[in-house]
Amino acid sequence: MKVLMVSLGCDKNLVDSEVMLGLLHKAGHEITNDEHEAEAVVINTCAFIKDAQEESINTIIEYGELKKTGSLKKLIVTGCLSQRYKDDILAELPEIDTIVGAANYDAIVDAISSEEKHSFVTDINYMPETVGGRIVTTGASMAYLKIAEGCGKMCTYCAIPYIRGKYRSIPMEQLLASAKELAAQGVKELILVAQETTLYGVDLYGEKTLSKLLHELCKIEEIQWIRLMYCYPEEITDELIDTIAEEEKVCHYLDIPIQHSEDPVLRRMGRRTCKKNIVELIAKLRMRIPDIAIRTTLIAGFPGETEDQFEELCDFVSEGLFDYIGVFAYSREEGTTAYELPGQIDEDIKAERAQILRDLADASCTPRIAQRVGQEMDVLVEGIEEDGQLFGRAMCQAPDVDGETYLTEGNVGDIVRVRIADTLLYEMEAE
Repeated sequence: MKVLMVSLGCDKNLVDSEVMLGLLHKAGHEITNDEHEAEAVVINTCAFIKDAQEESINTIIEYGELKKTGSLKKLIVTGCLSQRYKDDILAELPEIDTIVGAANYDAIVDAISSEEKHSFVTDINYMPETVGGRIVTTGASMAYLKIAEGCGKMCTYCAIPYIRGKYRSIPMEQLLASAKELAAQGVKELILVAQETTLYGVDLYGEKTLSKLLHELCKIEEIQWIRLMYCYPEEITDELIDTIAEEEKVCHYLDIPIQHSEDPVLRRMGRRTCKKNIVELIAKLRMRIPDIAIRTTLIAGFPGETEDQFEELCDFVSEGLFDYIGVFAYSREEGTTAYELPGQIDEDIKAERAQILRDLADASCTPRIAQRVGQEMDVLVEGIEEDGQLFGRAMCQAPDVDGETYLTEGNVGDIVRVRIADTLLYEMEAE
């Protein structure tokens, strides 16, 4: 069959989509990007927050219409929505033919072949073996490497443990085999992702082994950059900091989602750190790795967040400790502990607080970006715009979230040495 893949949500979902594409291709199906010629559509959904759930449902309905107007014969839904609401969506969305669980992506070929409505959703803690043949969709130069599934942190606002199950590390030998395969395809940058990367290996090896994994990945000659995302602050060890500082291929970059600065809010969130420890960690990172870029995310309007606590958070953001800050208004999710907490905040107030934080984030992060003018750094050239302008990312920029670097010469896929000539908010111009 001609199969179209629609991947929604996070980069971890994207990895699953790419694995499914590889399995479908290996089974003899033809991959297409044309929705009008597709005979089967696979929608890999997100259900992390309400907006993501609505996007997933609307996408299912939209593609379901192709059964009336196009060549579509089968609509398959996988990912978090199918895992979390499997009975509901099968009953309420008749355009769906088959659903596949969030971790059951190895069943996608059977799902395509199934002639009746079927549910390929197994135990929430199921862990398929990582397979080869993944089709990378992020371009030739970078790829995500998912190193673990699920989460056991049980933050009170988060539904991931109920959707994706407990924390399960992918065995190191499987990850190294995947990385070598990606390198052979021309990938130069690996971006390590999981719900929580810093706990890698605890369940398999009895201790944190992220540093060991990084050392092994650095031995792969073709890989030039390795970037770490989703590092919980309380799990960042001195060993990991030393590894980032000493391994040339590991980007001087850390994504550290702290969610809030004030201890009473952090406790209600179920977070396992405090403001003092966060500040000390950032100071340690900048002392040990002076040129490190640090990204964080914050939640505005969490239940019980007082005006004073919000003002303290604003002051904390204004201190300019971070290079990049993502801000989200709190989303009340059924089944989570925070859903039942007293002090739920009005939607308009949450949205207002989130926008205030975004404006403060721009004001505090922009000077840090501007300080890069005159600095030399490496840039991975990623593409050419319609007007011929080359663009890429420096080591201090993660894809999609941290802006881009525009440069005057280079070949797509190369890493080139540049000098930063100018900045505009998060964008950089280089020569």
